[in-house]
Amino acid sequence: MLRKIIIVTLVFISFTSDTLPYDNCDKANNSSRITVAGGSITEILFFLGYESNIIAVDLTSNYPEETKEYPSIGYVRNLSAEGILSLKPTLIIGEDDMGPPSVIEQIRRTGLNINIIKEKHTSEGIVQKIECIGKIINKENHTHLLIDELINPSIKELKKISANPILADIKVMFILNMDSGTPVVSGRETSANGFIEMTGATNAFDGFDGWKPVGTESIINASPDYILISNRGSHSYADLDKLFDHPAIKYTPAAKNRNIIALDGMEMLGFGPRTIFSALKLSNIFSGNHNE
Repeated sequence: MLRKIIIVTLVFISFTSDTLPYDNCDKANNSSRITVAGGSITEILFFLGYESNIIAVDLTSNYPEETKEYPSIGYVRNLSAEGILSLKPTLIIGEDDMGPPSVIEQIRRTGLNINIIKEKHTSEGIVQKIECIGKIINKENHTHLLIDELINPSIKELKKISANPILADIKVMFILNMDSGTPVVSGRETSANGFIEMTGATNAFDGFDGWKPVGTESIINASPDYILISNRGSHSYADLDKLFDHPAIKYTPAAKNRNIIALDGMEMLGFGPRTIFSALKLSNIFSGNHNE
């Protein structure tokens, strides 16, 4: 259990990391044996129907369920060159928090293809990431067809709904975890802030950067209309109803109106295809509940 808690916390912290200077979408010479460092990349390879070429994934790769069958290369920011190279991959694709940098350089010196993809916390950024991976694996036409068929219609609908001026007045608090009893919430420059902006709503804690523990008074003053928390982030509350009675939360409009929503963390913050669908779902909820 302790190991799971540590992994989950590290996964979310990774979403705030700086971009490494290796971003590229160059076509790989050989994509027959892919090692993946990043849950969104694994999700995208499955989305593109290229999962049979994956030979190993990192600990953030937990969707879909089939990812549990792959060997693990460890945590995305603390990888081992020896462990990865022992799997004999022909290609490594990583998110921009892949590391440490010394391991990346060690792998690159072997001549192995390693593509690290820049993270942008927008719907356009997700499309660019999918297109980038499609180019790397030399499946550009197939990728564009899937984007046009399965992604662009949802983005179009999301853009339309999120433009509703009512949404800009809706304040959302995103809780990373409650492990210590004090909510750790999202400020600016986080994946959660980007996700909230995708829905058209406003981050209730846009007065600071990064993730930060906040007290009861700050939460009451922020007065969030909705509270988002990952299913795993709320693991301390087996019954989500108990969260409504938490002393730092129960006086908020979100608690009073029963507007606390728990969803899969990677679905919201992974910035793969599911993040678009999740933002659309929440944008509909936010606008539907307030569009009098």
